[in-house]
Amino acid sequence: MVLDETMPQGAWKPMRGKVMAVTGAASGIGREIARVFAQAGAAVATLDINDAALASLAQDHGCTPYQCDVTDAHAVKRVLESVASELGGLDILVSNAGSAQQGAIGDLPMEELRRSFELNFFGHQNACQAAIQIFRRQGRGGSILFNISNQSVNPGKDFGPYGIPKAATLALMKQYAVDHGREGIRANGINAGRIRSGLMTDQMIVERAGARGMTPHEYMAGNLLGVEVTASDIAEAFLHLAQLEKVNAAVLTVDGGVVATSLR
Repeated sequence: MVLDETMPQGAWKPMRGKVMAVTGAASGIGREIARVFAQAGAAVATLDINDAALASLAQDHGCTPYQCDVTDAHAVKRVLESVASELGGLDILVSNAGSAQQGAIGDLPMEELRRSFELNFFGHQNACQAAIQIFRRQGRGGSILFNISNQSVNPGKDFGPYGIPKAATLALMKQYAVDHGREGIRANGINAGRIRSGLMTDQMIVERAGARGMTPHEYMAGNLLGVEVTASDIAEAFLHLAQLEKVNAAVLTVDGGVVATSLR
């Protein structure tokens, strides 16, 4: 789209008239996704288990908060149906909720791996299945955007409990594109790099840097551009991807450029 130079600054709203929902919205990347889409004109529904943080987000950016645990399939379906009813439909789902478990995979208690899969894989499936039903009923297609991770293609030492379900989520995204593309439903994803957030705390950065034999600075800026990628960068990438109406089954890697994470 070519911008009209006479348009007042900030007036272009590419998401005007769209209703979007984002899971894991209360902090980090999710909060930035909510902010960016709201500023782009979307009616934004924010889903999270943290009521207090959702209230803050609603106050700051005019989003509509919904308390929701995405590992509960019935709860997700109920909440997304409420979103569609109260906000006038659903056009975009950003499936973002996740947590970053660590541990050597051969020593990991099985319940820990199952717990990670419940959120980092099945949480996406729960939200997407509920969204598909709404998209079909509306009859105008829809867009599902997954926050995957570059761990899905570049496993880190002792990070299997997180990376393995993320690799499965990459396959899940492609399967949605394959099975539902003819219904006008697009499924795409972002492979986010190392993002300083509530998920990746300063302590985790120190631990992950140590696992790769790096300093924290080298770890966070260890890419071809030599820069640290932020949650805002990821949110802007999601907004861009949401506007590409003829793109399906695509993964956009946003990590400053790392050869090991480039899809090929």
